[in-house]
Amino acid sequence: MFVLVEGEEVSSKQKVEVESQKVQQNVHHTAIIHPTAVVHPTAKIGPYTIIGPECVLEENVQVGSYCRIEYAVIKKNTRIFDSVCIGTLPQDIKFKGEKTLAVIGENCVIREFVTIHRGTVTKITSVGNNCYLMAYSHIAHDCKVGNDVIIANCGTLAGHVNIEDGVNIGGLVAIHQYTRVGKLAMLGGGAMVSKDVPPYVIVTGDRAELRGVNIIGLKRKGFNREKIKKIKEAYKKLFRSKLPLSEAIKKIETENNYPEEVKYMIEFIKNSKRGICRVPRKK
Repeated sequence: MFVLVEGEEVSSKQKVEVESQKVQQNVHHTAIIHPTAVVHPTAKIGPYTIIGPECVLEENVQVGSYCRIEYAVIKKNTRIFDSVCIGTLPQDIKFKGEKTLAVIGENCVIREFVTIHRGTVTKITSVGNNCYLMAYSHIAHDCKVGNDVIIANCGTLAGHVNIEDGVNIGGLVAIHQYTRVGKLAMLGGGAMVSKDVPPYVIVTGDRAELRGVNIIGLKRKGFNREKIKKIKEAYKKLFRSKLPLSEAIKKIETENNYPEEVKYMIEFIKNSKRGICRVPRKK
């Protein structure tokens, strides 16, 4: 078989050699790449970085210096800064070395000293597209992080946490294992989150409590005034009225004049296994 490279007819073997040369140009001579790793020719790898077994680095991925990546898929256009660890052993005493992965989506930014452990029983830890993970943040085994998520410095996700799309997690936030955080929620800096956080809300504190609707976040995502009004109305009935939560849910469901976003919020609450963050008690 013959192919054309820069106007010349060459063999498949020569083509492989050309691609290999392209990879070498983008890989610092001190970096180490495992034989089972697949690195796209446009990916760049910095000094003293180790790309371990079963890795895939797609096009235009940039990896800084002193990183360690193993058993991971890094999708295109993601930039990884210095001293990041991805796909390393989970901090789970039940883990027996099963073959698992960490998968990072497209167009992500992963800053210095971030750690993302690979999965255990679910076989995968995943981060969606367009996420921004700031320095020293941690994503534990079996977490599922959606698209457009921001985690500020030292934000910590324990195992099996589920973060939905568009969530904004403040600095020094800690989230208990198996907790869910709904779409476009905002977690204020230093929050200790041990209950599920409904979509579209703001929580702060230790333990995290509801502070209202994330109006600014909704506006930034293009929610119109009427939709925001209905979400605020539902929030007040669910969490600020004197009705028990179950009765407030039934009342909203019978009124049938709410947008899909409110229906989604209701389903999120009904499916909670850990319980829902609540408003602060009056002193």
